Amino acid sequence: MSNPAHEQIQAAIDSNDVMLFMKGTPMFPQCGFSSTVVQVLSHLGVPFNSANVLEDDGIRQGIKEFSAWPTIPQLYVKGEFVGGCDIIREMYESGELEDLMKEKGIAAKAA
Repeated sequence: MSNPAHEQIQAAIDSNDVMLFMKGTPMFPQCGFSSTVVQVLSHLGVPFNSANVLEDDGIRQGIKEFSAWPTIPQLYVKGEFVGGCDIIREMYESGELEDLMKEKGIAAKAA
């Protein structure tokens, strides 16, 4: 049985090199965790697209099932689930996130 929310999620991940499922928008994050991930990506100069899970309850619940990860935000890079806020922050602080972006061919813009 197909799940329309999962299909929407997969389409967003497939069509964006860096995709962030978050609460709110990059300009107006609606939770501190989403805000932190936006700040990290912005600081790295990584271009990304986002989906506001608060606008669609199917996506909000579906993303948790899709990734088997219970929290939002969720970051995907080149189709691969990277993690949520704590993992992204730790990867950023250790330099791993910047390395991952370079490894995946994601060109950072000058900050």
